[in-house]
Amino acid sequence: MDEAKKRLLLDHLLGRFWKPVYCSLRRKGYDNESAKDLTQGFFEEVVLGRGLVDRADQGKGRFRTFLLTALDRYVVDIRRRQAAGKRASADGAPAIPLEDLPDLPHDGSEARPDQAFNYAWATAVLDEVLARVETDCRRSGQAAHWEVFKARVLIPILENVEPPPLPGICQRLGIPDLSAASNMIVTVKRRFRSVLLETLGEHVDSPAEAEEELWELMEALGCP
Repeated sequence: MDEAKKRLLLDHLLGRFWKPVYCSLRRKGYDNESAKDLTQGFFEEVVLGRGLVDRADQGKGRFRTFLLTALDRYVVDIRRRQAAGKRASADGAPAIPLEDLPDLPHDGSEARPDQAFNYAWATAVLDEVLARVETDCRRSGQAAHWEVFKARVLIPILENVEPPPLPGICQRLGIPDLSAASNMIVTVKRRFRSVLLETLGEHVDSPAEAEEELWELMEALGCP
């Protein structure tokens, strides 16, 4: 893989996986600063330095599971270095926006490291997919589709409230009838599922494994 492509892939992996790595480390008992340092070191030494970027490009197996295993081994290695009196350096590590620290699962005090990792992964994927769906809707002249989906489906889920009456949404957005609004919601839901499965399928071998990732994402978020 050439350097430009490697840089793009690394940026992509950072965007999707640094929060899960950080959350997993916090659940392992590291404080905020230690978890940030280890996250930085992990992406420099292991993801970039030991060729995980190249392996991610191959798309073989579930990269999420592969990454979590690599993280566990890295932590063991760091502990050995510390026991030997050696200090790992994160100098030259890729820039990671570690000031934007994520929330841990709602039952965070009980979550295992792998559960915290999967929860943060699931929320990162959803944020990425929703942003892409919104952009796609607006670029294709379907801004109203997105707005009615957001008002009727997305906000109620995110805020854990009852969906507002559809007639009121139609009146506010200038949608001519309830049937048109319902069709808009169905269209965005289909687009959302398509983009979600496409995103989940980036680091697995088959559509069937992408479907399995979808179920694991729902489980991580506590969806029935």
